[in-house]
Amino acid sequence: MTVLSIISYMGIFFFALTGALKARAHKMDVFGGLVVAFVSAYGGGTLRDLLIGVRPVNWINDNTALLLVFAGTIITFFLKDNVHRIKRTIFFTDAAGIGLFTAVGIQVSLQNGLNEMYALIMGVITATFGGLIADVFCNDVPNLFKRGELYATACAAGGLVYLLLKISPLSDNINLAICVLIVVGLRIYSKRKRLMLPDI
Repeated sequence: MTVLSIISYMGIFFFALTGALKARAHKMDVFGGLVVAFVSAYGGGTLRDLLIGVRPVNWINDNTALLLVFAGTIITFFLKDNVHRIKRTIFFTDAAGIGLFTAVGIQVSLQNGLNEMYALIMGVITATFGGLIADVFCNDVPNLFKRGELYATACAAGGLVYLLLKISPLSDNINLAICVLIVVGLRIYSKRKRLMLPDI
């Protein structure tokens, strides 16, 4: 198993947890939790694969990824946290998910022949659109559109650093790890310091 595969599976698990926690916060049943977990884990990667012409899409016939979605939902089912703690957990699992999926989305896009600019865009889509669809399912304003949330911006910043590091002597695995850490760190830091982009 490659480092990229490990990062991808970690991202699937964290986003499945995020989706299941969102479903729990909205008092959905187990089936609803599975649906939201599945959409969170697969939405962005599926859209990426459709846009760049990858067939079949990434989750078809991947039993490990499917088991991770079930595992995330089951773990959430047995948690007995209050709503405030759930929302805090959602933030951190989502931050980890977008960091992991930004790196995966860029690397998969580069492997399929996209240039670096479009690979960066696909990385942001991979990281953010699963959560966007899940938020729509939960009737929430997606994090992608919330004022005061460096969400896609954090993904773009980490992804840009990753692309710049490709010309460095560092190994690609180290570059992937740096990308993940920058996205997660920037997302958490911007939330705590209330950093935001200017209004349009």
